[in-house]
Amino acid sequence: MVSEKISPYISFTREEWAKLRFNTPMTLTKAEIKELQGINERLSVEEVEKIYLPLTRLLNLYIDASQQLHSVTDQFFGQATRKVPYIIGVAGSVAVGKSTTSRILQSLLSRLPEHPKVQIVTTDGFLYPNATLENKGLMDKKGFPESYDIKKLIHFLSDLKSGKDNVRAPVYSHFTYDIVPGDYIEVDGADIVIIEGINVLQTPVTNEMLSRLYVSDFFDMSLFVDADEVDIKRWYIERFKILKESAFKDPNAYFNRYANLSDEEAEEVAADIWNRINKKNLELNISPTKYRSTIIFKKGKDHLTEKISLRKV
Repeated sequence: MVSEKISPYISFTREEWAKLRFNTPMTLTKAEIKELQGINERLSVEEVEKIYLPLTRLLNLYIDASQQLHSVTDQFFGQATRKVPYIIGVAGSVAVGKSTTSRILQSLLSRLPEHPKVQIVTTDGFLYPNATLENKGLMDKKGFPESYDIKKLIHFLSDLKSGKDNVRAPVYSHFTYDIVPGDYIEVDGADIVIIEGINVLQTPVTNEMLSRLYVSDFFDMSLFVDADEVDIKRWYIERFKILKESAFKDPNAYFNRYANLSDEEAEEVAADIWNRINKKNLELNISPTKYRSTIIFKKGKDHLTEKISLRKV
């Protein structure tokens, strides 16, 4: 383990963490791993083996312990209560790799011997629609805490933890850059739910009574994907340039106006968006929540995880 000052976390190097895999089997093929990686990420079998298999083993142990606690509690009350999903929060900046992390975890966890049902819900669906953001003057603060309907998100999580069936979450389209009217993700009978989003560890921004609850109050485990700002900015610009040559080409895409930019122009536009919006959000609202997480994955410039910090129990 990494030697450091007194801290609420135990930190591991990449190699130290890899040894904690023990006999956890690799259940993903090289082709499947390639499908799970992000647009500009190079996710390798080695990264899954050294980083995600130990994490899967740890999560499996935590989930088993949670189920045992549920059984003990039922025994105490002398009655059977409904089992509720184990909720994992995945936080971090735009372009840092949260979605890839969530997809890998979903795939690995769903292939555990018990074959749990694992679903991913992104908090993008709880953004206010563009029309509302425009009325509030918040389009340039999309992704900031005030751009989310936190009350709706907390109600959704509360329903999950209450054991309700058919709990629905709104759907967000990165193609249209807006909420999809009438479209929902339905969570029903899930054993594990992964809540992924930049805002999942943030504290409330209103004085309403409901805001006394944090989104993270409903998490059983939380993971923060971290990296140096200079690297995240570079990944954001690289992704923007790739999208310029692909998704933005569709005439119906929200960002179609950027499709014909040169690489140099695209870099300037992406850097401007980063500096005006994403950089500020990272510094003001996202990075300060890092130490509210259970686990911190620190990535290096090549997207490979270099350090893992686990909160002491």
